[in-house]
Amino acid sequence: MTFSMIHENYNVTNLDASIAFYDKALGLKEVRRKTASDGSFILVYLAAPEGGFELELTWLRDHPQPYNLGECEFHLAFGTDDYEAAHRLHEEMGCICFENPAMGIYFIADPDGYWLEILPNK
Repeated sequence: MTFSMIHENYNVTNLDASIAFYDKALGLKEVRRKTASDGSFILVYLAAPEGGFELELTWLRDHPQPYNLGECEFHLAFGTDDYEAAHRLHEEMGCICFENPAMGIYFIADPDGYWLEILPNK
């Protein structure tokens, strides 16, 4: 028996702002969406151009307040083939929330405060 990772879910308070952030910061594009017939939720799936693993953004109409992310001791990691250019972009966006130059990594935070690790492709 084998398993493969399919998607990770993040609940968001402003779906449009989150979609725009993930597109600009990481190049993730919407690949599909599901809207509840009563408008109570919207699910948007984002993926990198090469596909594979997806990020599911969930917007809940009846949860307008920010989500409690605890101590942010979880994250998704993204590799890039141009670490310096990515760092410049994220610096310009003002979304870098933690850097560890000794390890050659840094983290950005999305509009809801989820941390995303950026590291060079191996």
